[in-house]
Amino acid sequence: MKIAICVFLMATTFAVYSQVQDHEFINYDDPDYVTNNLHVKKGLTRDSVIWAFTTFNHANWFPMTWLSHMLDFQIYGENPKGHHLTSLFFHIVNALLLFLILLRMTGALWQSGFVAVLFALHPFNVESVAWVAERKNVLSTFFWLLTLWAYIRYVRKSNLKSYSLVVLFFALGLMSKPMLVTLPFVLLLMDYWPLGRMKRGNKSETTFTEQTANLTAWPLLIKEKIPLFLLTAVSCITTFIVQKLGGALQGMENFSQSARLTNAMVSYMVYLKKAVWPEGLSVLYAHPGNALPLWKGILCAMALMGITIVAIKFIKKTPYFAFGWFWFLGTLAPVIGVVQVGAQAMADRYAYVPLIGIFIIIAWGVPDLLAKWRNRDKALVLLAGIYISVLVVTTSNQVSHWKNSITIFKHVIRVTDKKYPDFDLVYNNLGAALFVEQRTEEAISQYKKAIKLQPNYADAHYNLGIALLSDGKTEEAIAHYKKAIKFKPDYADAHYNLGIALLSDGKNEEAIAHFKKAIELLPGFADAHNNLGLALLGEGKTEDAIYYFKLAIRIDPNFSLAHYNLGNALSGGGKMEEAISHLKMAIKLKPDFADGQNNLGTMYYLGVPPNYKEAVKWFRLSADQQHATAQYNLGLMYGNGQGVPKDFALAHMWWTIAGSNGDKNAVKNRNLVEKAMSPQQIEGAQEMAREWMEKYK
Repeated sequence: MKIAICVFLMATTFAVYSQVQDHEFINYDDPDYVTNNLHVKKGLTRDSVIWAFTTFNHANWFPMTWLSHMLDFQIYGENPKGHHLTSLFFHIVNALLLFLILLRMTGALWQSGFVAVLFALHPFNVESVAWVAERKNVLSTFFWLLTLWAYIRYVRKSNLKSYSLVVLFFALGLMSKPMLVTLPFVLLLMDYWPLGRMKRGNKSETTFTEQTANLTAWPLLIKEKIPLFLLTAVSCITTFIVQKLGGALQGMENFSQSARLTNAMVSYMVYLKKAVWPEGLSVLYAHPGNALPLWKGILCAMALMGITIVAIKFIKKTPYFAFGWFWFLGTLAPVIGVVQVGAQAMADRYAYVPLIGIFIIIAWGVPDLLAKWRNRDKALVLLAGIYISVLVVTTSNQVSHWKNSITIFKHVIRVTDKKYPDFDLVYNNLGAALFVEQRTEEAISQYKKAIKLQPNYADAHYNLGIALLSDGKTEEAIAHYKKAIKFKPDYADAHYNLGIALLSDGKNEEAIAHFKKAIELLPGFADAHNNLGLALLGEGKTEDAIYYFKLAIRIDPNFSLAHYNLGNALSGGGKMEEAISHLKMAIKLKPDFADGQNNLGTMYYLGVPPNYKEAVKWFRLSADQQHATAQYNLGLMYGNGQGVPKDFALAHMWWTIAGSNGDKNAVKNRNLVEKAMSPQQIEGAQEMAREWMEKYK
């Protein structure tokens, strides 16, 4: 039966979540963690591994999470399917581990299985599985559960080797996500129930103790965990410092202590409510700030205190209730908002581990409540079947909302309260998703909603600038980029994009200043180096431009456009051999680089001595991709007999094609060459042009 439950867990969980294979990355945190993170995109290299252990990127220190993303990128590249499947794999393994650990500790097959099923299929956990950026959650929980497994092994056979395994898994968990700091306290709960390592009145459910352990005094049990508490202390201090430096901690000027405590008490009760009735699940619950009435916090605190008193009063009769309740309260404490990190009131992902405690209360408590029923077993099977079926449907539906950025943020708008200022993030991210789909007007509308809610929202001004620039509204774009910088002076991307807008507006000197500022703020900003090179090139400062193009390539050796620009700059400085090598590298990195192929052909054409055959080869490759200048150049080659036999018909054909792509000089040349051609030759050339355009349309 144990194997059957494991098979059911794997098959059902995969069936419910299998749709994530077709899901995309979303534009909320996924770019920082994966899609735009150059270190992650390099895969597991020496430099990237060193970075993983030394970076405080995203206001956290979790090297194991970074290594996990790097390995995924090395295997799957930019295909989101593999990244999603890895997260799903960890979720399935976590469910199996949870089942086997509970079964090992309690011997209760059905209760353990039911807890694992609730964990695997509850819609509250969808965010942790369907969101690639939340890999840290499923990965850290994997190490959390391995720590529990190792601890059970240690209790059974206490020695340095088995204890070292506990410490190792706990350390790896903390290096995946620091939320695991409460785990030593959970181990103390386990010592009471179900491991039963301390004497108490009711030992009816301490079967594990009878097989494995001697009874131990509480002081010794605490002393035994000192190394784990030390790891917890180090992790807490490190996390506090890193988040403080990263600006993730919210000051009292944003949320008063009273507002934080009120929100914390209310959030505890909301988590409980959503555990039982999971409606209105969202990727963002905007923090109410000081708008939440104090009486709500007091009422929720009284309810929590009441449940706690009941748990303590009946601890000997129903130890699982106290265990589950204190598991829930304790594991949620680091993220409940007393120390506010970020702008959210609560988050589905925070409940991934804490709700296990509530699931344990349900799995052991409901059978106890129905103990006097004559048909208890049948009723339990019926109730479990109905509830699991409901979970399958609701979770499958919740997973579908994570298909892409548009679907998830539209879902948020439908189900959550939009009156708080922090909801500006949702409109901003929805706008960004719409912009990617080239729905520019809709995107602009969403950005403006975000700015209306929060006039000093730098990201929304920045994104609005991008949309306006793409719509040809350069002056408006520049104005919003400047506002973004005003509200966030160290906004490297805003300085960079303002530089691009100014460059397109012919304001090279001002653009150069902003590109340099972007590089000052973010020295590894390869795009800024590249565009600074272009701006300097426009000012006639070729050597300076070459210097910055080379810096861009040093930062990102696979930067095709930087190789192309460097090749052009070197060509302008007469360094043809070096220029050709960089253009070839640009084309190697981007095989369909029509501009690069045309320019490479031009360099061979203008070389000393010229290499017409190579020029024709590269013009041909570029022409096949509808590059009008390359088509015009091929017409010249055939018209002059350079690298190919002189053929006015083929020259006419290429100039006709180039003319159809907007090259006016090609039309003039075609008209001129017609004077040397017979009507039959002209007709044949026109037919060849039609056939070519039909083939490559």
